[in-house]
Amino acid sequence: MKLVSFHAAGRPSWGVVDGAEIAAIGLTEGAPPSLRKALEQPDAMAKIIAAAKGAPRLSGRDLVLAPVLPDPDKILCVGLNYENHRKETGRDEVENPTIFTRFANSQVGAGSPMIRPKASTHFDFEGELAIVIGKPGRHIAKADAFGHVAGYACYNDGSIRDWQRHTHQFTPGKNFMGTGAFGPFLVTPDEVGPLESLRLVTRLNKQVVQEARLGDMIFDIPTILAYCSTFTRLEIGDVIVTGTPGGVGAKRNPPLWMKAGDVVEVEIDRVGHLVNPIIDEA
Repeated sequence: MKLVSFHAAGRPSWGVVDGAEIAAIGLTEGAPPSLRKALEQPDAMAKIIAAAKGAPRLSGRDLVLAPVLPDPDKILCVGLNYENHRKETGRDEVENPTIFTRFANSQVGAGSPMIRPKASTHFDFEGELAIVIGKPGRHIAKADAFGHVAGYACYNDGSIRDWQRHTHQFTPGKNFMGTGAFGPFLVTPDEVGPLESLRLVTRLNKQVVQEARLGDMIFDIPTILAYCSTFTRLEIGDVIVTGTPGGVGAKRNPPLWMKAGDVVEVEIDRVGHLVNPIIDEA
């Protein structure tokens, strides 16, 4: 099942992808107001499937897609989680995942422009796999980790590199408005299957700039969930962005920065194809 958040006639809603149409569950009377709220229901997936049968159908072409989860309690991001990216940055090997945060209001949905801010021209791409939590928990055991996953989506953790490097903390460079793209939809684990062999590709203006298998992660998903759930309670609808492969623009010679008029894509086998144009901040 593919779940999506969107705006229709200026109203936020959510639903289930049904071919070229969306079963707009959020527009039906009494429906949960957001996908996050829907996932918080007991037996959430069964209720969503049942509700989709009677929901109005909308053409996907007529909708403005929102970030898959517009209202997460938190977004946790993993840095330096592919060996070729760690090496290109010159960072030392570490025993634990590098975690930083992104704010929900820095995100856009599939098809919406990612925004290069006035403050910098160093706007970089980072194609990644995002996890959405479907079952809350603290101290999650690695063996139980996948039972806490509602699904997967593509993510572009767009980064303002000079601001990221102002100090040892990543946060400023990861949270400019409109720099993180999340979508187009959430795919449930039963449709994705095993992750290790799936290919992640980032393209800039149709040229491949990043490519890896998800199995190339240094810290796998069970390790990430176990680690993060030790220092914070993971809530339903939380987003964990799992890291980017090597090939980022900042480490190319000369550097390759995204600019107005560019189109950036993140594609992951069986998960989705996220496409966003780039514009300058007004």
